[in-house]
Amino acid sequence: MEDKEEGVTWFGLATYESLAPGAVAARRTALVQHGRLYDLDAVLHHMGAGAEDGLASAQDLTALLSDWYVHGEAVSAAVRRAMDAGVPAKVGALATDSYRLCVPYQPGRIFATASNFYEHAAEMGTKLAPRSESSPYMFMKAETSVTATGTDVVLPPHAERVDWEVELAVVIGRPGRHVPVEQAHEWIAGYTVINDVSARDLNRRTDYPFTHDWFRGKSFDTFAPLGPWFVPRDVIRDPQNLRMTLSVNGESMQDDTTAGMIFNIAEQIAYLSEILTLKPGDLIATGTPTGVGMGRGVYLKAGDVMVAGIEGIGAIENRVVAQRK
Repeated sequence: MEDKEEGVTWFGLATYESLAPGAVAARRTALVQHGRLYDLDAVLHHMGAGAEDGLASAQDLTALLSDWYVHGEAVSAAVRRAMDAGVPAKVGALATDSYRLCVPYQPGRIFATASNFYEHAAEMGTKLAPRSESSPYMFMKAETSVTATGTDVVLPPHAERVDWEVELAVVIGRPGRHVPVEQAHEWIAGYTVINDVSARDLNRRTDYPFTHDWFRGKSFDTFAPLGPWFVPRDVIRDPQNLRMTLSVNGESMQDDTTAGMIFNIAEQIAYLSEILTLKPGDLIATGTPTGVGMGRGVYLKAGDVMVAGIEGIGAIENRVVAQRK
């Protein structure tokens, strides 16, 4: 897709594994354009870019994002030059059956914002204080819960109310402490899509006086589908006006926009940075809109297929399976 008004050509960066016979089982980075993948190393090599341009780590997107504030602009500039010169077409797109998409990158830490849409809070029965008297409510989700598009989400055998939540994921690109709201966008490397899968019945505890345990209910392996790729910050003109959708077995469940956030992205970044030092590669799941299963009394079961998408980024698809005994 292209944003003609701003003169910005869309692109993303993906991590993939080759399925070609005899190929080395190593993860590589791809340029994504018009839904097609092009090996990034081949594109940069064709442009004559490499270590001397600070792009030696471009084949490892996790490493690249760990110092995005150092090399991010160089990578984006090289990619744009390549696209303007028609290099991807000269290199050739990867055949769709020749690769498997992986998680775009491995987040260092995953922070998540709870009840950040008024209608979602209402459907969950959550009574919120007035915004003027409140601040973002953040919790952490285990980084080991991430899983790629096309993989299975595994239902824990002791969970009966497993739910879905499409969210815009913000990737931090530079270290930061006490970040001003007005400058918070400068700390963003880019965006991707996350599905904050949640075991609602395991989010609550009766054996302690602390009634909520979101870490347990949200941190099982495979409970954070992430992807399909990473989209740099400057590619997204307005991250606070993106359509968010999620369907289960083809039936629309969530359909809203990021404009409905109670606390916007900048406010979430500023709030977190008052507590701790943000690090490159940190990920913030910025909240989900109305339409989750708990509000409908419907929960995931083995065989279900979820598709979570965000305008300007892409969509991830994951099948639900029962855990093997």
